[in-house]
Amino acid sequence: MPKSKSRKSKEPAYTPPPAKAPESFKIGNPVWLAPAMVTMFVLGLLWIVVFYLVGSRVPLMSDLGNLTNVLIGFAFIGIGFAFATRWK
Repeated sequence: MPKSKSRKSKEPAYTPPPAKAPESFKIGNPVWLAPAMVTMFVLGLLWIVVFYLVGSRVPLMSDLGNLTNVLIGFAFIGIGFAFATRWK
């Protein structure tokens, strides 16, 4: 049986490009996240506690009214919870 002739190619054999390393994402929290989250929780709690204890004697709090002061306190706490959702 005759042997097959090998092909003579002028072009080099195809070599695939090297595989790219996957992009690495930084896993973790920004440095400011935990202190900001705790600060918002504490600030909201302090706002509500101060309002209920001495709110009538604090000029800004007495001008705002009851519901507004409670909403401001809960807004700070809500911002703290929004920061907590970014916690990993």
